[in-house]
Amino acid sequence: MINCHASSVEIEGRGVLLRGPSGAGKSDLSLRLVDGGARLVSDDYTEIHVREGLAYLSPPAEIVGKIEVRGLGLMPLPAVHDIPLALVFDLMPYSQIDRVPVAGFAVFDGVEIPCRALDPFMASAAAIVRLALRQNPLLTGYE
Repeated sequence: MINCHASSVEIEGRGVLLRGPSGAGKSDLSLRLVDGGARLVSDDYTEIHVREGLAYLSPPAEIVGKIEVRGLGLMPLPAVHDIPLALVFDLMPYSQIDRVPVAGFAVFDGVEIPCRALDPFMASAAAIVRLALRQNPLLTGYE
């Protein structure tokens, strides 16, 4: 099991991992995605379990069903677990993101997952996550 400093959501059965340091916008973007129909997996920290060459997302027991909302504090929110990981976003400022990036991968115990960079505070950030997920078919083996 890998404990990752990242928030995560499920969209249409596929997991999206949002990695970044404190204050990077993980919770904010997660909340916007959930408001648009995604389901929360975990906020701030996510457990990644690799089984039979596939990666799955789950919340740590101590924070399951909670999300930090700036200005409101820790709020309850339904959460799901054991969601197949399909896409990783490294959260960073807009000025650090290449206009036409080279495809990259995040590796978890030998499992490669497509990885992109994203400024979570852009108005289009939630739409970009959904578009990238549609362009990245679920990896063979999860079906």
